[in-house]
Amino acid sequence: MRIFNYSKIQEQKWDSDILGLIAAIYKEAGKQELYLKQRPDELEKLVEIAKIQSTEASNAIEGIRTTNTRIRQLVEEKTTPRNRDEQEIAGYRDVLNLIHENFDAIPVTQNYILQLHKILYNHMNNPMAGRTKNVQNYISATYPDGHVETLFTPLSPYETPEALDSICKEYNRVIGNMEMEPLIIIPVFIHDFLCIHPFNDGNGRMSRLLTTLLLYRCGFYVGKYISLEAKIAKNKDLYYNVLGQVQTGWHEGTEDIVPFIKYLLGIILSAYKDFEDRFDLVETKLSALETVHRATMKKIGRFTKQDIRELCPSLSISSIEGALRKLVAAGELKREGAGKNICYYRLK
Repeated sequence: MRIFNYSKIQEQKWDSDILGLIAAIYKEAGKQELYLKQRPDELEKLVEIAKIQSTEASNAIEGIRTTNTRIRQLVEEKTTPRNRDEQEIAGYRDVLNLIHENFDAIPVTQNYILQLHKILYNHMNNPMAGRTKNVQNYISATYPDGHVETLFTPLSPYETPEALDSICKEYNRVIGNMEMEPLIIIPVFIHDFLCIHPFNDGNGRMSRLLTTLLLYRCGFYVGKYISLEAKIAKNKDLYYNVLGQVQTGWHEGTEDIVPFIKYLLGIILSAYKDFEDRFDLVETKLSALETVHRATMKKIGRFTKQDIRELCPSLSISSIEGALRKLVAAGELKREGAGKNICYYRLK
């Protein structure tokens, strides 16, 4: 069985890319702390948008979907689930809300992870909710010709409880003793969790929820305001490619974890950069037209109304639509498409 000893990671020499990412994230986290003190009320609007995006994106990665309207209603708890997909979405919402509101009271232990998994399936009749897997699972790929190939075989069911307990204890030990940089050990823990693949279902979504939990507990709150899940979903092929790359040799303890650390740190830093952009627009007391105008100046190439909505959380959809119409009429923007496919690009 795989042995976990996170102290050994200290022996690794980190390249300038990883060290640079860590330094940049700490710098951005410090800036965010100042921003939050300046305009906490306005920034609460970013929280609402991030919850919706995170719930939608993390489920969409696994092929779990509903309409944009239904996603918003479910996240805002203004409706009840109508089908299996919506039941899974509602469960993700519940766990995400719990992490947002109680992260400091959710220790990283096997018992708490099992409880979170049970909540993930609260709206469904799933007898394995809150229990580790009882059948061997596989990480597979289905190719265009229809054939399926096993890419990685996680731990067996009988090995899983001990392994899950072990990575939790190792994580808590090195974090508690301040042996390891949190931004290094968090990706290591998440990668081990995915390789153990402790549940029959829900492993990917649980890994993303745990990423948010671990970051919050270590003082990195960007996921509350900018959806990390949405950033992963934008290029999920890269996400899966990196995971496939770093799983090689995992059972023997010879895997190269560096690519996954770089990937996750890149996602975190990108989220902090987005936060700064959105804060710039929230911060200033501008008209709706000027706020939307400034938001469009930050976009390169084609963008949608939703892209602008993300940058302008203080504005209503109708205000954004009105401002976009005025910018099109003024010759600032070009509008293309119809219905859900409408997009814009700058002419000046």
